[in-house]
Amino acid sequence: MEATEYAETVIVGAGQQGCGVAASLQDVGHESLVLERGEIGQAWAHERWDSLLVGSGIRSIRFPGREFASDNPDASLSGPELARLLRDYATERGLRVREHTPVERVECPPHAAGDDVRFRTRLGTGGVVESRNLVAAVGGYAAPRLPALAAALAPSVHQIHSRHYRNPHSLPAGGVLVVGAGISGQQIADELADAGRSVHLSVGRHRAWPHRYRGRGIHEWIFAFGLYEDFVTHNTGGPSVLPGLPVTVVTGGGSDLNLGTLAEKGVVLVGSVRAAEGRTLTLADNVRSIVEQSAHAFRQVLDAIDVGIARRGFVVPEQRPAPRVRTDHVADFGTGLDLARHGITSVIWCTGFGPDYRILPPGVLDGHGAPRQEKGLLGAVPGLYYAGLPNGESLASVAISANVDNGRFIAGQIHADHVMRTGSAASLILA
Repeated sequence: MEATEYAETVIVGAGQQGCGVAASLQDVGHESLVLERGEIGQAWAHERWDSLLVGSGIRSIRFPGREFASDNPDASLSGPELARLLRDYATERGLRVREHTPVERVECPPHAAGDDVRFRTRLGTGGVVESRNLVAAVGGYAAPRLPALAAALAPSVHQIHSRHYRNPHSLPAGGVLVVGAGISGQQIADELADAGRSVHLSVGRHRAWPHRYRGRGIHEWIFAFGLYEDFVTHNTGGPSVLPGLPVTVVTGGGSDLNLGTLAEKGVVLVGSVRAAEGRTLTLADNVRSIVEQSAHAFRQVLDAIDVGIARRGFVVPEQRPAPRVRTDHVADFGTGLDLARHGITSVIWCTGFGPDYRILPPGVLDGHGAPRQEKGLLGAVPGLYYAGLPNGESLASVAISANVDNGRFIAGQIHADHVMRTGSAASLILA
C-alpha cells in the first residue's frame, strides 16, 4: 500500500512565488508543504543562461517580511544570485520544502469538497500527499515555446531554445541567429556580440526603457510617478502597442540595451521570421518599423518622467543629450535570410515560455490546457490557488516582488476557509 501523508496546504513549486505563499501562510499560523522537482530557485539557478541579469533590479527583490539592501540598488542580479537569496530566505524562515520531489499528478477525490481532503498529490518519487488546499506555483512560463516552423529547418542547423543556452562557448563555431527581441533575445545577442560572434537578431514587437534617466534608476521613477501599470501591462489589441515587459538592462559596455545599441556594435537586425525551409528563412520586411515602435515607447516613458518631474517640482538635473533608441544604424534587411551564405550555424529561439499545468485534473483546465481561474489566483474548484499566473493583459502577478501580495491574498483565503470550517470565532480579516 502506498504511503500517504497529510498537509493542510500543498504548494507545487519552490520558486519565489511558492516560497512567498509558504512564508505568508507561516505568518498567519498555517503550515504548508512545498514540493519542488529540482531545488529551491531551480529555474533561476539552472534553467537560464549563465550571464542572465534580472532586469527589474535589486529594488524589486523582496519576500514576505524581507527586503534586500544594496550599495547599488539599481544593479541587476544574476539568476544564480537570485536563487541563492531565495534559498537563504527559505532556510532562515524554516520553510518546509521537499526538494527533488516531482509531482506526477494531482487528483480531486469525488464528493470531497467539504472534507479535509480535497486533493491527492501523487509524487514521482512514490507516495501521496493529501491536502485541503493546493497552490500551483509553477507560473505561467514553465514550458519553452518553439514555433512550428523550427521543424522545417535543416538538421545540420544547431537549434536550441533560450532555456538551454548557457554561454557563447556552448555553441558550435560559426554565426548565430537569435530569434526574438525581448529581454532574453537582446541580452543573449549582446553577449554573443561581445564574445566576437557574428550575430543576426530577428526582431519582433517589444518595448525598451532606459536603465537610468536624470540621475535615477528607472524603477525609482516608476514608483515616484505611478508608472508600474504601464510597465507590467501589455496589450496585443493593436499593432502600435508593444507586448511584454520592457528591456531595462544595460549592455556589456554599460549602455542602455536596445536594438539601436545592438546595431551599433555590429549585430545585424533582420525581420520577424515567418517561414523556414532547409537553411533559408522567410522574413517580414519590418526591421525599421519595429525599431521605430521601440524608439517611440522609449521616448514615451522619458516624456512621462519629464512631465512628472515638472508637475511635482522636483529639483532634478537635466540630461543632455537624453537617452534614445538610435535608428541611424538600422536598415530594413529584406524578406529572406540564407543561413549558409551568412555563415550561420546556430539558431537560438528566444520565443518565450508557455504554461504547463498538465499535473492538474483536466476539469480545472480549459481546452488549451490553461487554468480556468479568477483574478489569476483563484482556481476553478474550492481550495485550488495559483501563484505567479498572468492575469489577462497584466504581468504584475508574475513579477518577482508580486510574491508578497500573491502570498498574502492566498494566505488570507486559506485562513478564512480554516475559520469557517472549524467554527472558530476568529475574524476572517487578518491584521
